[in-house]
Amino acid sequence: MSAVRTYRDFMSGESLRQRLRDVARSAAIAALSVPRSPTATKGWIRFPYYHHVFDDERQGFEKHLRYFKSVGEIISIDDAANMIADGTPLDGRYICITFDDGFKNWIENALPILVSEDAVAAFFVATDYIGTDLLRDREKLLAFYGDGKRLMEFLNWDDCRTMAAAGMTIGSHSRGHVHLLDLDDTAAERELAGSKQSIEDELGLPCRHFCCPFGRAGIDYDPARHPAMAAKLGYQTFLTGHRGANHAGGSNLDIRRDHFLANWGTYQLRYFLGAGA
Repeated sequence: MSAVRTYRDFMSGESLRQRLRDVARSAAIAALSVPRSPTATKGWIRFPYYHHVFDDERQGFEKHLRYFKSVGEIISIDDAANMIADGTPLDGRYICITFDDGFKNWIENALPILVSEDAVAAFFVATDYIGTDLLRDREKLLAFYGDGKRLMEFLNWDDCRTMAAAGMTIGSHSRGHVHLLDLDDTAAERELAGSKQSIEDELGLPCRHFCCPFGRAGIDYDPARHPAMAAKLGYQTFLTGHRGANHAGGSNLDIRRDHFLANWGTYQLRYFLGAGA
């Protein structure tokens, strides 16, 4: 089994039932997106997030960046966090692009497009997977998705340094891509602190941003414990997997994000970015 390089291969194990559901969902979103407009309001920051830009998703990701530019201004996560914390009402629309997990296709496919479009993004890495080897760590990598059918290649630390040098932010996605809610406080702190320390040691830069794996409050993390834990350990932000807009004066320890796939059409972007802005 070779490492997955295309979205088609990534989804090859999807059942016919699931494919039909995806088609029906896409058709529904296409219809519902018609009355929505991300440019109808101002004063918000949206955090699109991706996991991958496979070889057959490059063109789609490039289209996404151009669409984001037509909607608002692409900003760094540091700027986004400062704008939220400042509390001064925003007179504009802002997009902060993020990525989760740590896949090799980030530097192969996403980074060149971001650089060519003069855009920045924040990349959240599960540090125990950075520098893994397709042969040596094969079983660990096959277990990442739990089905044992998809072999994903991850970045190494030189890749992370290259991305940081290109203006991208490298943040923490825990050490082992864990469900924090399954851990006691000592183990959870080890995940947050250990990943932060690894990033800072390897890159020589402060790691200020944490993105919770899976990101569902009450299912993957405890909103009463884990954001405060991240803040205590020196993180400025705690990013979740809940959709929605963020506003000045909101909490940097409860950042909402919108999950996108790089081959989605602009109608899907319009549907989600136009929701509840």
